[in-house]
Amino acid sequence: MGETNEPDETDETDEARQERTRAEVSPRKLRKREDIASAACAVFGREGYARASVDALAAAAGVSTRTLYNHFPGGKAQLFEAVVTWTSSEVRDAQLACLRAVLDPERPPHPEDLERDLVSLARGLLRLMAEYAYHFALVRHIHAEADHVPPEVLTAWHEAGPAPVARALTEALARLEDAGLLDLHGDAALAAGHFTALISHTIIQFTHYGVLPLPTTEQDRLIRGGVSAFLRAYRAG
Repeated sequence: MGETNEPDETDETDEARQERTRAEVSPRKLRKREDIASAACAVFGREGYARASVDALAAAAGVSTRTLYNHFPGGKAQLFEAVVTWTSSEVRDAQLACLRAVLDPERPPHPEDLERDLVSLARGLLRLMAEYAYHFALVRHIHAEADHVPPEVLTAWHEAGPAPVARALTEALARLEDAGLLDLHGDAALAAGHFTALISHTIIQFTHYGVLPLPTTEQDRLIRGGVSAFLRAYRAG
């Protein structure tokens, strides 16, 4: 038999699958799914994945467990995947906008402004942790309960948010290298990972993903120290 041109659903991205699903359901059913996911976000953020029961998720949404399963046949795992990919997509878009605003692909910073701009980028990215507290509550539980969260859900979360942001940061740092501002030593992705760790790891540990905010002066000291360490390792020349 000849080859067909029909797309292989296994090759779909999470966003493409979500768009296809939205196109296949009625607006009324879609609104109900969104209402259930929105209510579930608060439950998962408070209880985590393992402790959140289907009964509690249904009660929070004001529906029966049967209705919940009608909209999410995969139960808690499917609902959690829907919540984390939805919130990750929102945060991803905000992070990418911050990255574009600070490191304009068409206008690399002057050498004397590089540290200032990287500090500004770090501040902007960390500010989003407070603005999207509901999402980072989920992330906190994902890291704490990684052995309980289904692997496919972890993959969906990573591909919806962290992976595209890491790729964009890698590309932004590579452009700075092309402009003669950085020397990434042949591994732009590793340099991007170092930047992220240096500006955020200590703050995330101290604040538990923003639950216990640091004084502004202390957070700024940690950000500046992280950027300074990054530039000692990667500044060109």
